[in-house]
Amino acid sequence: MPRQSRVDASGALQHIIVRGIERRKIFNDDQDRYAFLERLGLILEQTGTQCFAWALIPNHFHLLLRTGEVSVATVMRRLLTGHAISYNRRHKRHGHLFQNRYKSVLCQEDPYFLELVRYIHLNPLRAKLIDNLDMLDKYPFSGHGVIMGKSDKSWQDCEAVLVFFNKKKGPARRSYKNFVSKGIEQGKRKDLIGGGLIRSAGSWAAVKTMRNAKIHEKSDERILGDGDFVSRILSKSNETLERQTALKVRGVDIDYIVEKVAVIMHMSENDIWMPGRTNQLVKARSLVCYWAVRDLGETMTSMARRFNISIVAVGKAVRRGADIVKEEGFKLL
Repeated sequence: MPRQSRVDASGALQHIIVRGIERRKIFNDDQDRYAFLERLGLILEQTGTQCFAWALIPNHFHLLLRTGEVSVATVMRRLLTGHAISYNRRHKRHGHLFQNRYKSVLCQEDPYFLELVRYIHLNPLRAKLIDNLDMLDKYPFSGHGVIMGKSDKSWQDCEAVLVFFNKKKGPARRSYKNFVSKGIEQGKRKDLIGGGLIRSAGSWAAVKTMRNAKIHEKSDERILGDGDFVSRILSKSNETLERQTALKVRGVDIDYIVEKVAVIMHMSENDIWMPGRTNQLVKARSLVCYWAVRDLGETMTSMARRFNISIVAVGKAVRRGADIVKEEGFKLL
């Protein structure tokens, strides 16, 4: 059976799991880990991606992200390619570093957010890299220590976690640590590392109970959430694909978008492709990038090549274009 495409959406909560090929190490020492974290922080800030939890284990890592306008695929491609090149060069090795396909599960936020934060941050303890929760407070390769105020990562959103426990940081951290402590005895939880009906329900017994009660839940391996949530996400995903297909059937392509923007901005189509930083050109380029990426499904990589700019610049252009469309009410059709 061919593998399904990833489910992604702006503002979606994503649990990312990346493993080394054949479960080999992807971090040999602290230098590898610090270099990875520096790259991760830079990419998250450049792409406007939020990070709530993370943990590095010698042969894999976990991230809990909320995507912005830049897709999770673009974020991960930059992160994994950069780390693989750096790791191979430093350790004088060749070939693939990661498994061919990382795991990304789009998660329903209300029931799973705190559970995922706790589960991810307890990974070093479960892997026996440290002995107890007090050591986890000071462990530099998990986001738990950042939430506890023992280290600083400007790119990790600690407030989004602590706000669930108390308005004041001190009491919030104590309550958060107590919450994490209660998760130690739960051990490895398969229900939190993937989507699908059994994982979302909690167990096969729960699934059978629902079926006996004639409760039918929709499921998808790419999504962690109840049936209604899965249905909404898949419906939204299908609507996006249908819109992209409908636009292409009507002949809407990059050339059409450039022609449309040229009319809006009172400039020639050729001028839009020219390098420069004038306000008019930046605005025009932002509209082209926004409509191409959001409505046609063009990748940021392809738009970067077309304009001869970086993927980061395209991401900023897409966000700027979204603001322009909202403020001025421009329509593609």
